[in-house]
Amino acid sequence: MGSHSSGNPGLMSFVISFLNQKGGVGKSTLSINVAACLAMLGQKVLLIDADKQGTSSTWASLREETPFQVVNMARENMARDALRLAAEFDFTIIDGPPQAETISRSCIVASDLVVLPIEPGGASRWSSDLTVRQLKEAQELKQSLKCGFVVSRKIGSTVLGRDTRLMAADAGIPVFDTEIEQRIAYAEALTMGKTIFEWSGAGQAVIDIQNLSHELLEVLIEQNIRTGTEAKAAIG
Repeated sequence: MGSHSSGNPGLMSFVISFLNQKGGVGKSTLSINVAACLAMLGQKVLLIDADKQGTSSTWASLREETPFQVVNMARENMARDALRLAAEFDFTIIDGPPQAETISRSCIVASDLVVLPIEPGGASRWSSDLTVRQLKEAQELKQSLKCGFVVSRKIGSTVLGRDTRLMAADAGIPVFDTEIEQRIAYAEALTMGKTIFEWSGAGQAVIDIQNLSHELLEVLIEQNIRTGTEAKAAIG
């Protein structure tokens, strides 16, 4: 699946999913704000709401217009439709569902990069998490699939627990450097149908989202260069 042709000639199209079996870890907040950040960089962005709770769709309904297109696709076996739509965009963000095994598997199948938001506390049980198992299965079939944990809803200056890093190492999945702190600005902006970039007094939150977005881009660009090099080697 890795990097599909986009609606813009000469450019590639990427799909990024935010997934975790646990609800309330900030998937919708990250999906909406990373999509907004990419749109601000001049990219054509689609946000697919694959969560039956419909947080991203509700957010979009509070606005007259959105900086990116939002589509509700909370159904099983949505991968083919998601990819067909994604081909028309530079970036597609999928806001994934909690506790929905078949839908989350479809999200993984459609993705180039899967981001798993985790909270710093109680991390030891994540290593056997269903989402991680699904990812491992998918990577066996699609070796170009990238994934990583992002620490979300971190409280203040608490040090990221050693157990979180150990858990990630055990799972064989990297942790992104950027940590998203729990800030009231995220909840306020979401509730009012705004992105963090449109919310006053959200300075540090803006920086965190920008940093995370750039990390995600670096992973995808690196993957694209390697895939392109491998393709050239295969051809030539």
